[in-house]
Amino acid sequence: GGGAVGGNVFGTIGGGLVLIVAGLFVFYAFAKSDRSGPGGYEVMARFDRIDGLKRGGDVTLSGVKVGTVTSFDLDPKTYQAVVRMAVASDVKLPLDTNAKIVSESLLGGMVIVLEPGGSDKSLRAGGEITKTQGAVPLSELIAKFMFGGTK
Repeated sequence: GGGAVGGNVFGTIGGGLVLIVAGLFVFYAFAKSDRSGPGGYEVMARFDRIDGLKRGGDVTLSGVKVGTVTSFDLDPKTYQAVVRMAVASDVKLPLDTNAKIVSESLLGGMVIVLEPGGSDKSLRAGGEITKTQGAVPLSELIAKFMFGGTK
C-alpha cells in the first residue's frame, strides 16, 4: 500500500502547481490589461476635476479614438486628479498637446479630447500633458449658457 502515499503527494504538488500557474495567468492578464494594445504608450495629465470620467474611457483626437484611460488617482499635494492614459503607438502627440475632459453626451459619459499643439517635439512614453482643462459640470455649462457669464 505504499503507492497511495506517493500518488497523494504528487496530487498535492500538482494542485499547487495549477494554483501557481492560475495566479501567474491572472497577474499577467491584469498587467496586460493596464497597458493599451501592442505598442501603445502611456502618458499622464493632471486635471482640476474629472467628474464622470471612468477607467477605460475613450481618449479621442479629432473625434477618433486613439487611446483609453488606464487609471487615475489624486495628487495629495495639489489635490489634482492625475489621469494616466494609453495612446496608440502610431499617434505622436506634440509636447504642447491640450487635453480636455468633455461630456460625450448629455447623459454623461466623459471622454478626454486631445488637441495637438504645434510643437515639433513629441511626448514620450510616461510624459505629461501639461495643458489641460478639467470637466465642466453640466449645471455650470447651463448657467454659462443662460447668463452668458464668463469665468
